[in-house]
Amino acid sequence: MEVPFLEAFSKEHLDQVLHASAFIECVEGDVIIKEGEESSRIFILLAGEVAVVKDGDQLVTMDSTGDIFGEMAALDDEKRSASIVALGNTFCLAVDQKFLAEIMPKDENPAFYAALYEFIAKLTTKRLKATSAYLAKIDQELRALKK
Repeated sequence: MEVPFLEAFSKEHLDQVLHASAFIECVEGDVIIKEGEESSRIFILLAGEVAVVKDGDQLVTMDSTGDIFGEMAALDDEKRSASIVALGNTFCLAVDQKFLAEIMPKDENPAFYAALYEFIAKLTTKRLKATSAYLAKIDQELRALKK
């Protein structure tokens, strides 16, 4: 219950999320998500560190318990936009969104999906704010270099 994603759900809903999940243990170099693949899994980092890799370049790392990755492609049925690679011993919870939808149909469980989408919206907003701040900083540095 200390993982932000999981605390968004009632105990009953949490049981359903965990029923649609698997624990994944990785070692350094394991590819958890491969760029370009199709998958319906959302991953929650429980321990360890992972790198987000796009076109072979490492963009960022994630190392906080509760960090989430893979949520956009899983919800939109799109191909993975980046790879996720374990940087050491890593432990994740993999939630299969399609299986979850089978055992908890959206039209029968609006409160559950409202909590899920609210959490993902908040996560996306947080990431967008961080990206905007980073881009503003880079823009300032670029302007200073041009002068």
